[in-house]
Amino acid sequence: MKNIRIFIFSLFTIFSLSLAAQTVNQDEILKNIEAYTQQVVREWQIPGMALSIVKDDQIIYAKGFGEKELGKGQPVDEHTAFQIGSVSKSFTAMLMAMLVDEEKVDWDDPVKKHLPDFEMHDPWVSDNLLVKDIMIHRTGIPGQSGTYIPCLGYDQDDIYNMFKLIKPSTSLRTSYDYNNITFIIASKIIEKYMGKSWEECVKERIFIPLGMTKSSLNEQGFTSSANVTVPHDLSYKEGAIVCAPLHGAEDQALHWLTVIGPAGGIVSSVADMTAWIRFHLSDGTFNGNRILSERSLRFLHRGQLITSQFDNRITTYSHCWFVEQNNRYKVIFHTGTTWGYAALCVFVPELNLGMMFLANSGVPASSRYAIMRRLIDLYLGAPDKDYSGEALAEWMANGQVSEERAKAREAEFVKTNPAPYAAYTGRYQKEVLGQAEISLEQNELYITVGPKKWKAPLTHVNGNNFSFYMGGRRFPIHFEMGENGSAASLDINMGQNENFGAWKKL
Repeated sequence: MKNIRIFIFSLFTIFSLSLAAQTVNQDEILKNIEAYTQQVVREWQIPGMALSIVKDDQIIYAKGFGEKELGKGQPVDEHTAFQIGSVSKSFTAMLMAMLVDEEKVDWDDPVKKHLPDFEMHDPWVSDNLLVKDIMIHRTGIPGQSGTYIPCLGYDQDDIYNMFKLIKPSTSLRTSYDYNNITFIIASKIIEKYMGKSWEECVKERIFIPLGMTKSSLNEQGFTSSANVTVPHDLSYKEGAIVCAPLHGAEDQALHWLTVIGPAGGIVSSVADMTAWIRFHLSDGTFNGNRILSERSLRFLHRGQLITSQFDNRITTYSHCWFVEQNNRYKVIFHTGTTWGYAALCVFVPELNLGMMFLANSGVPASSRYAIMRRLIDLYLGAPDKDYSGEALAEWMANGQVSEERAKAREAEFVKTNPAPYAAYTGRYQKEVLGQAEISLEQNELYITVGPKKWKAPLTHVNGNNFSFYMGGRRFPIHFEMGENGSAASLDINMGQNENFGAWKKL
């Protein structure tokens, strides 16, 4: 009996020491990752950022770094709001999965079954595009098509009607071409069957059940948040990182934020986003409450098409998550980038581990991945590796090359004069897009365009080429001259194969 008691005591001691070792190990991991995060903030000159970590369904870390606005001294904390960008896409996919659970929609349904007025450029694609196609970037339209159209004041309905004007670059389901505007299609299906706006659906069906009380949506949510950061532009200039705050709706592209809402309009904190991570690491429950069926959750996490493949890893895209399987682990993640903001949401199912990164600077994805990979390495017991230093060196080298090429092009540039400015004035018309007006005021040309009739001065570039800045984006514009010496048409380059052809002069 005595030997049995000694044996049990020994087991208890070993078990206790094991738990203690794990606790110490986790403490060391958190010290390491905090120091490394501070290094990333310092190296990339991020004004403010926040990080949270979930392990075994527990929030083990949530902290802010730096300040809300460069030089103002207001500290970031774990509840400070940032735009999460494209991480918002997974919320839209979740709402669609709920409709599938309710048997109102099937992933294999044609979009036209639910939206009879839907039209793509190719009528065959209009008839055969499926619900499961619209959120995994395989519609055939060019990558990032339509992304900057909202910067001209167009809304979701306008863009929905523009799909028929966007020429495909590939056939349906043949390639991965990342896009934002297709999520407007998804939101229309969601709104039809849930009977409320996409914004209301996100709040009622996701935010409230998950207790995400500090999260909001779109321009209104961003501007009304009390504890919110200021976005900052990041660029390379003469061997240094240049970071500057963006102020006002024009430079922050807040109308864009609302129009692209289903693909990038959520505003949240790292503390709130721990609930989103915990949900995705569960079987479709949160705090014991069933929110989504396990089958639908697994579908959302299932890779649908290959986005990249290397000797040591392959990455696929699921419904709004990248799923990377490398030679050491599987990680599910998604980045987010808006004007002056960067995000990364991560979870590793095998480790029951998750992480949320938010920054008020447009830092590249590689800086975010650096913290992600360091964290996973620490839990796997791998030696420290400086992913950030490697990424920064590469980014700086690329910046130098780009700057040198730009200077070379500028040195070779031969500028030609425009026609007399009066030759460009008048009204121009384009199907679906409406009218654009060119006016001459005090020897300056102006363009008024879009349903909101926003107005901006034209800057001469060369010959009959000009540009204008509107809604956070600079747009090139070309005038085609007629035989009488006056402009016969104009063409606005919207950035991603959305010239849409000539706007004819009336």
